[in-house]
Amino acid sequence: MMISDKFVILGAGLNFWGTVSYTIATMKGRTKPNRVTWFMWALAPLIAFSAEIGKHVGLQSLMTFMVGFGPLVVFIASFVNKKAYWKLTRFDFICGGLSAIGLVLWALTREGNIAILFAILADGLAAVPTLVKSYGRPETEDHLVFSLSAISAAITLLTIKNWSFASYGFPLYILVICTIFTGLIKFKLGKRFPIKLAI
Repeated sequence: MMISDKFVILGAGLNFWGTVSYTIATMKGRTKPNRVTWFMWALAPLIAFSAEIGKHVGLQSLMTFMVGFGPLVVFIASFVNKKAYWKLTRFDFICGGLSAIGLVLWALTREGNIAILFAILADGLAAVPTLVKSYGRPETEDHLVFSLSAISAAITLLTIKNWSFASYGFPLYILVICTIFTGLIKFKLGKRFPIKLAI
């Protein structure tokens, strides 16, 4: 089933709504974003967005832009309330460093599809600290931003006419990762099925 690509604008609106909600929660100290994750989540999608523009992806690239713009706003908001940040560990910086390596590899290749692949890799590595936090401390997160991003990604996938990796790669990744985050946070899966994480 395919829908009009104009629905991507609706998806972008949902992303924006999630960003506003999470930003307010961050400024009030209700959520505690991991700054390494949110910074890399801003950087990697914005790089993927430039690669998609270079590959003439079209309106679907708006979702990728919003997926980078939202975390940038959250990252900045985390400095407003000194209690609204997660204490960083060596593990966080290792994941951030590996994520940065993914972006350096993109810079060396300069090929659109490879850029998108490395941006996905970088984004996924950046997600690991917040995945661990969402598993063990779901009360420090808010599922709405992830739920709305997953819906936005699903809408974007439904609008694709030309199923090239440049078109579906990043939206498919966002759908999967945000669905995982939603499950961990909303249903507190870590509390129901505790596993000791050796990190």
